[in-house]
Amino acid sequence: MSRHKDLVVLTAGGTGGHLFPAQSLAEELRQRDRRVVLITDARGLKWRDAFPDTDLHTTLAATTERPGLINKLTAVIKLGLGTLQALRLLFRYRPKIVVGFGGYPTLPTMFAAIAKRTPTCLHEQNGVMGRANRLIAPQVTAIALTFPNPIGLKPREGSKAEVTGNPVRAQVIAAAAKPYPTLDSQSPIRLIVFGGSQGAHIFSEVVPAAIALLPPELRSRLSIVQQCREDDLPTAQAAYDRIGLSVELDSFFTNLPELMADAHLIVSRSGASTVCELAVLGRPSILVPLPGALDQDQAANAKVLAEAGGAWIVPQDEFTPETISARLSELLLSPDHLPKAAAAAKSKGLPHAVSALADLVERKAGFETASAVPVEA
Repeated sequence: MSRHKDLVVLTAGGTGGHLFPAQSLAEELRQRDRRVVLITDARGLKWRDAFPDTDLHTTLAATTERPGLINKLTAVIKLGLGTLQALRLLFRYRPKIVVGFGGYPTLPTMFAAIAKRTPTCLHEQNGVMGRANRLIAPQVTAIALTFPNPIGLKPREGSKAEVTGNPVRAQVIAAAAKPYPTLDSQSPIRLIVFGGSQGAHIFSEVVPAAIALLPPELRSRLSIVQQCREDDLPTAQAAYDRIGLSVELDSFFTNLPELMADAHLIVSRSGASTVCELAVLGRPSILVPLPGALDQDQAANAKVLAEAGGAWIVPQDEFTPETISARLSELLLSPDHLPKAAAAAKSKGLPHAVSALADLVERKAGFETASAVPVEA
């Protein structure tokens, strides 16, 4: 790619929930002939292949939420050193705007951009503002939201906030063209189970046990794909073997959007990226918000789909084999439920979110925007 002045720095924490929307924006900006640089933490290096033609850098960072004075002082020192690293990078690249996607690893780059008076844009993926984003929201130029009026957004910050939606990967947009698969009282039923980029231990314990409690005639119709942690694969496989069910298990699926599009029902966590992908795809789900989160952001995300009729929330303390077996029987034995829920989920999808976010970024950077896509709030 040729070097030019229209350069954008993206900064994101090193998890899929932060990097997936950053990846989508990077793809969109490159299509608009903008140059992109990504600054993340050490965890983000494993996603290098998702950012072709993109300079990738890391800075020191740490969370200040860990208890203990030593931990907090160490975090402050790392954030300070990381800010100096980020300042050097910003003076080197001289971006027109810096876009942050949340997480403490974004703070050094966002602090540096604010100090350098470079235009800044925050993207908040969740229905609850993340703590790092809340910390710097008063100082940034613009705030892009996935959901209207997230918890933690202060009234005085609302004037610079705009609902763009959460960008989803190109794979998801392509898979969204598939209609909801036919489902009747005799057809095979495709069930997808995943718990985020690292799987979820409790899913590997509960779901096979729940499937074992289903009536044999219903169980025999199931085609299951399940993501498990590497350590949980043997145990989950043995549990399915005991009930004589052939399943596809793995610790990571590169074609997850296609698998989701083929599914009749999905069981998953409710991270922002997952919820937005479910909505764009239009697939019904049983959502199990991650418990123990400081801000209960996954519960807020799940509520958006549940209130629309596109999902059913099961708190983790109620996520038992008996509860899930009963819920699966109720949904799978009433073929009308799932297609209606699929349509309800689809009604909340914002497939053009990446264009809307790119337009906002280009406006705040002073670029001439390549498109203008309206987004419903």
